[in-house]
Amino acid sequence: MNRKKIYEEVEDVIYSFCHGCFLQKHFRKEYGRSYAHQFCISQCTVGEKLKQLGNELNDRS
Repeated sequence: MNRKKIYEEVEDVIYSFCHGCFLQKHFRKEYGRSYAHQFCISQCTVGEKLKQLGNELNDRS
């Protein structure tokens, strides 16, 4: 997969799943921005997919 396609896939995943995410809004309101961000990175399955795509980008560099 080339870099441009990976970037497009990242944007598609973020737009499809992260915009309007109830859990992100809830955690941000209740616990703050950093907690919500940490949840998304470490526990959300979409965050795991984004990490995988990021690793592919690092391998391409």
